[in-house]
Amino acid sequence: MENRGIEDMFDFRRFPKDAIVLLLLLIYFPVGICLMLIRIFIGVHVFLVSCALPESFVRRFIVRIMCSVLGMHVRQKNPRSRDKNTKLYICNHVTEFDHNVINLLTPCHTSQLEGSTGFVCWARGFMEIHSASGQGALGESLQRYCSTEGTPPLLLFPEEDTTNGRAGLLKFSSWPFSLTDSIQPVALRVTRPLIALSTPESSWLKELLWTFFAPCTVYHVSWLPPVSRQDGESMQEFANKVQELLAGELGLVSTKITKADKAEHIKRKMHAVPQTSTSVRPGSIGLGFMVQSLGTDDHRIAKMAQQVKDVLPHVPLNVIAKDLAKTNCVDTTITNLLENKEESPMEATGTSTFDSSMNNSYSSDSAPTIKPAAKCFGRSPNDRHLSLQERKEALYNFARRRYMEKHGLDQEDSH
Repeated sequence: MENRGIEDMFDFRRFPKDAIVLLLLLIYFPVGICLMLIRIFIGVHVFLVSCALPESFVRRFIVRIMCSVLGMHVRQKNPRSRDKNTKLYICNHVTEFDHNVINLLTPCHTSQLEGSTGFVCWARGFMEIHSASGQGALGESLQRYCSTEGTPPLLLFPEEDTTNGRAGLLKFSSWPFSLTDSIQPVALRVTRPLIALSTPESSWLKELLWTFFAPCTVYHVSWLPPVSRQDGESMQEFANKVQELLAGELGLVSTKITKADKAEHIKRKMHAVPQTSTSVRPGSIGLGFMVQSLGTDDHRIAKMAQQVKDVLPHVPLNVIAKDLAKTNCVDTTITNLLENKEESPMEATGTSTFDSSMNNSYSSDSAPTIKPAAKCFGRSPNDRHLSLQERKEALYNFARRRYMEKHGLDQEDSH
């Protein structure tokens, strides 16, 4: 399975694409919020009960009933196939709470290979292994655990990462199969309506809240007969054989995609830059950024800056906004910039000689030139309006002339 297979094995969208299902989700949304709040309150009590009661069948039964109220329903198939003498359970990985669900059916311990330690590790139901760093040291610690009499079975997930459980299994790592010569395969299928079971890069806490939000999450646990390693069979061959058994039980494909392949695919997908349209003007991009970054009171100045930008496209937006902050008037700012009351740098768009080229092009022709700026600002609004109109007309004529020269049009063709 190539990239298409990776896409099928993981849900990168939390919400469905189907319009009908999405409509049902929108209708259910307020109910889901209420359920989540209620279940958070009940979940605290479930945690306290699981901590207070000793490990026993009664404790697992009570907690299992309370988890059903939280929306986590557990069903098992072929429980008689479970061998009490087997010290290692091997299961496929679908959600962040697979080990908690299987622990509701039978006592078992799961070591946390990476992530948080201390109280959070214990509260989530993981067994913290105290050993030197390195996969070899961890394997030796777990091997000693499995050889110790009276300890509950060890539950491991050789996929080492979650999938959506619908397309295929990640390639099984071989090191868990070096702990014992006999293992108990456990096939896990998880279903949930309306929303995805998990998404990449989502924390276990977010997944717990989505579990409380969903109407229900059903865990189907199927126990397969124990499997032993044959003489001369390598650990990887043993792992591949168990992977094929679980894939056949679940009706999935046994792939060679690893946890590292999943991480690399997610990295490429997250860093993919969407293509932007080439027709977007740089000025509008700058304006959009400025409007988002400024406060509410400055939104009006940003809009006024775009109006000035439409008349004077060669002036940077930051210079326009700076002048508008002083004048608070579009016409006054345009007049100030045209009269060069402030030295404003031109944008790096090849128009730094805009004014000089405009004057030169008009001086070589009989077309009207820009009227020299008045030495003083107009006293009446009418004078200022006429001066502004003259400059707008000159800018328009210049742009029109440049367009005709670029496309080889005659003066008569433009009429």
